[in-house]
Amino acid sequence: MKGIHILLVKVALFWVASGLQAQESPAKKLWLDKPFDLADGVVDLISRGSWTFIPAVTYAPETSLGLGARAIKVFRPKHVTDSITRPSTFPITFLYTLYQQAFVTAELDLWEKENQGYFNARLELTDFPFRFYGIGNELQTDETYATRFIYFHLNYEKRILPGLYVGPRYEFRTDDIYQKEEGGLLAAGHIPGSGGQRLSGLGAVVNYDTRDNIFQPSKGVFHQLSYTSFGTMLGSNFTFSELRLDIRKYYSPWSNHVIVGQAWANFTTGNPPFQHVSLIGGSDLMRGYFEGRYRDRHAMVYQLEYRLPVYRKFGMVFFGSAGQVSNDPASFSMGSFRYGGGLGFRYRLNEEGLNFRFDIAIGDQRAFYFGLNEVI
Repeated sequence: MKGIHILLVKVALFWVASGLQAQESPAKKLWLDKPFDLADGVVDLISRGSWTFIPAVTYAPETSLGLGARAIKVFRPKHVTDSITRPSTFPITFLYTLYQQAFVTAELDLWEKENQGYFNARLELTDFPFRFYGIGNELQTDETYATRFIYFHLNYEKRILPGLYVGPRYEFRTDDIYQKEEGGLLAAGHIPGSGGQRLSGLGAVVNYDTRDNIFQPSKGVFHQLSYTSFGTMLGSNFTFSELRLDIRKYYSPWSNHVIVGQAWANFTTGNPPFQHVSLIGGSDLMRGYFEGRYRDRHAMVYQLEYRLPVYRKFGMVFFGSAGQVSNDPASFSMGSFRYGGGLGFRYRLNEEGLNFRFDIAIGDQRAFYFGLNEVI
């Protein structure tokens, strides 16, 4: 027995020593590392300091194939030296699509020192041939129209309690609808906003945000309530109000795996134009449905996403969604929900967690989406 004990001790010591030697020696690379090394090299090549420059190649049912350029700056203000302050971002995008749509967008997300305040501004200049399917939870028409619009919004939120931010919001949009399908609902002039619009609205935002990372949260919540009122006193030619609720919960069942749940609702009152009623579809709300295919005064959407690592900077997601629109909140029902789902692939672009994403979704159609960052 004593000889057996001595033998076991020797084996254990040999195993520990072998493990230490293995840790000190370089890890042997797998054949799979070669394409990942190449991808990392490309990302390093297109990154210049805090800026990343990438060709903008997008695809969505609303736009078809889009080509352009995108630059995104991820930074912290120079006077910020702590590790608590969240990274600020400044993306700029130019895009032209096969549907002859042109987009120029710029957005600034700026976090103050130690996250004491948050500033957000977005500008869009767009020439946008698009489709209109009517108002309601059932399709009424399928017609084309084209609009040139300028959109701008500005939010400032001040932290008043840990995780709780409150502040004002301003929104502006003007549309010139220069093309409508002959014989369609928009050409008939009975749809509010079919002759164009000028919107100017002022409101407030309440935001409760405890996420541990703004790009790749693994725990915490993001709850936001916003209210905006549009009226003639602010220069708007439509008078209406919009109330939006966005509730998200992030949970990590085990290391690097994340489950995200979202409940989103939008309510409009008064006389909103068709471009600004509640709608579902697109790359953010119910992938697999054409953006705005279903629109009405009120909408609700539920989304669930499961994110998991695969290898190095590469990961996958699986997602599902359910949503509906209605003219009256009392008319929402279980039988009116529409459902979608799919899977996606992710590649992390920087250490902050910014991702390139490619999603494949099925709703009332098959759809593909390219983009940056997560949907929820």
